[in-house]
Amino acid sequence: LGAPGELSPPTTALFAPPTVTSEQIEHLHRRFKQLSQDQLTIRKENFDSIPDLEFNPIRGKIVHAFFDKRNLRQESDGLAEEINFEDFLTIMSYFRPIEMNMDEEQLDRFRKEKLKFLFHMYDSDHDGKITLQEYRNVVEELLSGNPHLEKESARSIADGAMMEAATICVGHMGPDQVYEGITFEDFLKMWQGIDIETKMHVRFLNVDTIAHCY
Repeated sequence: LGAPGELSPPTTALFAPPTVTSEQIEHLHRRFKQLSQDQLTIRKENFDSIPDLEFNPIRGKIVHAFFDKRNLRQESDGLAEEINFEDFLTIMSYFRPIEMNMDEEQLDRFRKEKLKFLFHMYDSDHDGKITLQEYRNVVEELLSGNPHLEKESARSIADGAMMEAATICVGHMGPDQVYEGITFEDFLKMWQGIDIETKMHVRFLNVDTIAHCY
């Protein structure tokens, strides 16, 4: 495991997420060491050194996702103060590519894992629903780099998308009905038929198979 305080790549048998090769682990370990500055853990401020991430409009949500305990498969709520290399591998496993030998059940599980990660980025208060305000926040952040789009226009886009979600997930609603928010089951319906498998990748980490998060 290396000398005390020294980072050494863990063995595949112990820590590798499914379908991640030894070569990919070594590549990710080098990136981890670079980000952590040869420390045993990464903190949020370590992401400040990633140039490609600096101008991403949802930079905060991407970084937040790396420390979200739901994504780390630790607990149902809360944020980790720091992550170790095993945690880093767990997060990167959400971005692994499709394997040609996956059967339908494996593909379905693979897709749901990716969408759960994306759902958590929207569900900022960890209550299991994406509310209208949370949806507005994401849309406003995504469109913040467009100088020709006013905030009200961004809100209108979010409101329209939320109405469409309600139509898809609930159907016709009465005048007194209120759509409280998008559940994960609703989220799956909304993404049905959309190729999430190739849209989630992490270019800023300079690893071939790893966040554009749409």
